[in-house]
Amino acid sequence: MGDLSASSSWSRSVFGELAVPLAKLIPECIGRAHERARDGHRGVGTQTLEAYGHGLHASQYEELAAGLADLPGVTAVRLQARTVMVVAGQVLYPIRYAKRDVPVTVARLRRAVGLRADLIRRHGPEPMQGELDLGLEGLQEQEFHKDLGQLDPDVGLVLLAYACAMGSGVMRLEWGDAELRRGDRHLLWHHHEPLALPDARRSA
Repeated sequence: MGDLSASSSWSRSVFGELAVPLAKLIPECIGRAHERARDGHRGVGTQTLEAYGHGLHASQYEELAAGLADLPGVTAVRLQARTVMVVAGQVLYPIRYAKRDVPVTVARLRRAVGLRADLIRRHGPEPMQGELDLGLEGLQEQEFHKDLGQLDPDVGLVLLAYACAMGSGVMRLEWGDAELRRGDRHLLWHHHEPLALPDARRSA
């Protein structure tokens, strides 16, 4: 999974000196979110995994907000009733892309529309291949989710993509930037790299 003490040229170029502490803190936050969701499921005692899934979705934001709050220059923004952290001019946005250990390159969004898709299209990297927009940039801007008006248009986006299941814990966690073409759910990664998972977080 890589060495926590080492950061790539990409992460250093994005986060500077914060790359190393972020590479340590983010896996710890996602691991705690899994543990909270797992414990919540056990407390409810249902046969389905609804409690785990809903708990993980909520706790991933809460753990990142708490775990990253003391970093220099960090700010918090509320998007669709969730607190999202902005570090070094980058929105850190968690996405559980799989329930089994598969590469992040297979990641797809559940929906091609909505806040998450709009966030990636508005704040993700410039498309590798230009799209034909017929000069409708202004119209496209109006179509973005209203909550994105709280973000500076120049803010970037770093996705925290992870594979996680109740019984297996966090199996894979990577960060990077990806584009999302209009009408598509498949993420096209420009950069992605693994983050080391503390052994304690691997256990269910």
